[in-house]
Amino acid sequence: MSIACTGEGRTLRAALSGEVDHHRARALMGELDTLIESALPRSLTLDLSGVTFMDSSGIAVVLRAWRRMGELGGVLRVSGVPAQAGKVLRAAGLDRLFALED
Repeated sequence: MSIACTGEGRTLRAALSGEVDHHRARALMGELDTLIESALPRSLTLDLSGVTFMDSSGIAVVLRAWRRMGELGGVLRVSGVPAQAGKVLRAAGLDRLFALED
C-alpha cells in the first residue's frame, strides 16, 4: 500500500493503491494522519482508483480521515471508488456521510 499525495494550498489529494486490509490499515491510518497534520487541508480527496481490495479495515481508514477532517472544519471526498470497495463502504453506510464517487 502506498499513498501518493498532491495538493495546492489547503486542498489535498491522497491516492491510495494496493490492498486496504487488516495487515495494512494501521500504517495507512498513520500515514494519512501525518499528511493531514502537516497540510491541515480544508478539503481532502481520497482517490481509491488504485485500490485492488478492501475489507472492513478500509471502513476504519476512511472514517478516521472523515472524522479528522471534521475536526478541522474541512470536507472529505472519496473518488475513484472501485466496485468491490464501494460494496464494503456502502454496506457500512458511509455513503450517507459523504458521496462515494465512482
